[in-house]
Amino acid sequence: MSEVRAQIDIAAPPEAVYDLMLDPERLHEWVTIHRKVNRTDSGEPRKGYKMDQTLSLRHANFKVHWTLTEAQRPHRATWEGRGPAGSYARTSYRLTPSGDGTHFEYENEFRAPGGLLGMAASKVVVGGVPEREARRSLQQLKALLEH
Repeated sequence: MSEVRAQIDIAAPPEAVYDLMLDPERLHEWVTIHRKVNRTDSGEPRKGYKMDQTLSLRHANFKVHWTLTEAQRPHRATWEGRGPAGSYARTSYRLTPSGDGTHFEYENEFRAPGGLLGMAASKVVVGGVPEREARRSLQQLKALLEH
């Protein structure tokens, strides 16, 4: 299993951050590895909401089937997803008020298929890319909300 954690302070209220970060139509504006939303449930994102997304790491596109397993506006949200060959991902967002803004904590957990061998191969192929992209994505989210 690999884990990535990142955090940032954003000069916008938690409600604004929460609404933008969960809007499937705006993922392309801030998630650096996002390529396309293939399908979503109708209505507002809520617990149980499903989304199919195409992502890209190191120029390789792959699809993830996400379910929003936690949705507590405006404090936290968690997506759990299944990807290629039975891989698993969990992405959590925690928002706390900070003065007039928001402290945003991001956590991503990824489990490659194939046990220890699969995980070792994944680290060689992916390296530090997920951590770098997480930081870049949070910077883009901050810029969008503070514009």
